[in-house]
Amino acid sequence: MDPSASALLHYGAPLVGLNVFLQQIGLPIPAVPTMIVAGALSTSGRFDLGLAFAAAVAASLVADLAWFWAGRRHGYRVLRLLCRISLSPDTCVRQTEGIFERWGFYSVLVSKFIPGFSTVAPPIAGALRMKTSAFVVASLGSAALWAGAAMAVGALFAREVDALFAWMAANIALGTLVLSLLVALYVVVKAFERWRMTRFVVAAMISVDELRAALAGTSPPLVIDVGTRLAQSARPHIPGALPLDLDAIARRTDLPRDRDIVLYCACPNEVSARRAAAILLRRGLRRARPLAGGIDAWVARGFPVEPGTPIEVRVPIPKVAARR
Repeated sequence: MDPSASALLHYGAPLVGLNVFLQQIGLPIPAVPTMIVAGALSTSGRFDLGLAFAAAVAASLVADLAWFWAGRRHGYRVLRLLCRISLSPDTCVRQTEGIFERWGFYSVLVSKFIPGFSTVAPPIAGALRMKTSAFVVASLGSAALWAGAAMAVGALFAREVDALFAWMAANIALGTLVLSLLVALYVVVKAFERWRMTRFVVAAMISVDELRAALAGTSPPLVIDVGTRLAQSARPHIPGALPLDLDAIARRTDLPRDRDIVLYCACPNEVSARRAAAILLRRGLRRARPLAGGIDAWVARGFPVEPGTPIEVRVPIPKVAARR
């Protein structure tokens, strides 16, 4: 018998719950395979699927609430912390903001099915002051759909799961080699993309002290706050900054060529600001300059800011046609 199946039969539902909790808290430990195996084992009558389902849903809710309250207490910094460990931190931040901005409550409901969004959805919901009751409902629904789907797949395809385990046991060395090569290739590609983008803009970086002095001069730079509407609503701004996201920056044709354009964000390693500067540099705007340290460095120096206006996330209420 496969070691994972043996462990499930021995430890039962608590192992499923622990696996789900560790994944949802942010550790790179997949939980779906465990739930699929649990579903497959239930067909033999040797495993209590109902108890495993309850353990998975409860564990997911506990982890989600921990991140939700972290977001409620520490705000947008929690999202940046989670995205900082990503191989694509700018993509992580922008995709999270975009999904949540568009779907709100429903984004939490389907968060478990969106790669990379499951862990970051709860803290951003907390940071944006989503009602706790609405979050609990969405989190429970998401966990139930996610765990139920995985376990149902295992139960429906129990024979195929057993065959897959047999193949993996016979070809474990080949499978490990292929997986390792794919992961290594992905890391190399992402590292190359970062290097290619960075080499254009590192020399143009401007410090917060230099920006402060420039804003007080006779020819102040144009300052652009790079981020989505959610990002800009959840954090302070440099006074007078123009709020634009990356798509808007790429579309704008009226940005000045005869003055500095300073771009800042609240993202890991100023990645979005650097990407925006690279866009402008490729278009010939040679005075585009990312702000080193972003808004965090500006706030840390005690320079003046304007507060963002928080967005309250509500549960959408379907429109019901009035009876005649």
